[in-house]
Amino acid sequence: MQETEISMTPYKYNEEEMLAELKRYIDATYGEHYSKNKYQATEFIIDAGHGEGFCIGNILKYAQRYGKKDGKNRKDLLKVIHYAIIALHINENATID
Repeated sequence: MQETEISMTPYKYNEEEMLAELKRYIDATYGEHYSKNKYQATEFIIDAGHGEGFCIGNILKYAQRYGKKDGKNRKDLLKVIHYAIIALHINENATID
C-alpha cells in the first residue's frame, strides 16, 4: 500500500500546482482517441525497442514547437514532461545485456 505524502516543502515555483496540472493532463491522455483500444501505439513502440528514441524525439519536437504553434501552448510543455516520464520508465525498466 502506498502512503500519501503531504509536502511541507516551501516551493518557490508553484511546483505543487504544476504537478497537479501534469497529473490531470496525463490522466486525460488515457481517455483520448489513441488509447481507446487495449494498447496505445507507444506501447508497441516501446516493446519493439524504440521507446527511448521515440520519447526523446517527441521531447525535442514539442520543445521546438512551443511558442510557434498556437503560441506558448502549455500543452506542448506538458507533453515534454510526459514523454520525459515515459523515458524515465523505459530507463528504469531497461534490461542490461
